[in-house]
Amino acid sequence: MSHVKLINLTKHFDKVEVLKNINLDIKEGEIVSLLGPSGCGKSTTLKIIAGILELDDGDILFDEKSVKNIPTGKRDASIVFQEYLLFPHMNVFENIEFGLKMKKVNKKDRKEKVEELIDLVKLRGYEDKYPSELSGGQQQRVAIARTLAINPKVLLLDEPFSNLDINLRNEMREFVLSLQKKLQITTILVTHDKEEALMMSDKIAVMLNGEIKQYDEPKKLYEKPKTKCVANIFGERNYIRGKIKDNKFINDFIDLDLSYCESLIEETNNVELMIPKESIKLNSLETKKGIKGRIIKRKYAGEQTYYHIDINGLELKSSVKNSNFNEGDMIRIEIQTDKVIPFKLND
Repeated sequence: MSHVKLINLTKHFDKVEVLKNINLDIKEGEIVSLLGPSGCGKSTTLKIIAGILELDDGDILFDEKSVKNIPTGKRDASIVFQEYLLFPHMNVFENIEFGLKMKKVNKKDRKEKVEELIDLVKLRGYEDKYPSELSGGQQQRVAIARTLAINPKVLLLDEPFSNLDINLRNEMREFVLSLQKKLQITTILVTHDKEEALMMSDKIAVMLNGEIKQYDEPKKLYEKPKTKCVANIFGERNYIRGKIKDNKFINDFIDLDLSYCESLIEETNNVELMIPKESIKLNSLETKKGIKGRIIKRKYAGEQTYYHIDINGLELKSSVKNSNFNEGDMIRIEIQTDKVIPFKLND
């Protein structure tokens, strides 16, 4: 385990600044995700931590000691790539053993360590198999075991599940998460998959255009994003413009009491209200409670049903469970105002 700090990391490729003063504080034993779209600087950050890329400015601390001038092989940070990079001419045992051989560990200790890891990653019986004889998930387990063999203080995972089908991906997520918790190894995961980040992380750093826009616990990031760009990383939301007066949001379509809104801001004539799709409840017209509207689109997706609702020309999107409303139905919507967030716009 290691306490990792990134201090003002800066990196240029040619004249393009790809990382802009990246700061992170990752506690011992935490699993932290770097989440963002392609090209935002996630993998570059990971490779700098591993020592594969040099930084232009800033520092990397493991347990308060700088490692920026320590070569990759001596840095105690090991990386697992999306492409596994197993040696095709080596069997499972030999692939896992490779790093120990490079460190000149004696044969007896190597064998004990590899046997222990084979059991840990549940590959007993596959020791003599070659990568071409393994499934994607098995290859990934070999890659992880090979990385763990050298006892790194920090485990770095660069989009490790993106090449797997959805069922295997879910299985490997659970496997890696249980393994990480068991070993208590400080882990940094690069992903563009919001669900993966939310499910696996103690904290998430949302990255956009080479900057960390927000670093927080998954629940806080999802429910209380500080900016619209962070909110949009976690999926489509409703946005409506209006004003806030006397603890109410007002525009031409709706009038909402925001007394229960934790993120309430001061009175303003220029605000954009973010309404999560799941905070819009649908009620029958007979309830007399809520705002009247008409369903103009319905998409069934198993556990969730997605609706587009027209309210006098304003279109809102809702995601609900166990709903039997259909296109064309007149309904009433009820907005849970404790989940909405007002973003003040420039006047």
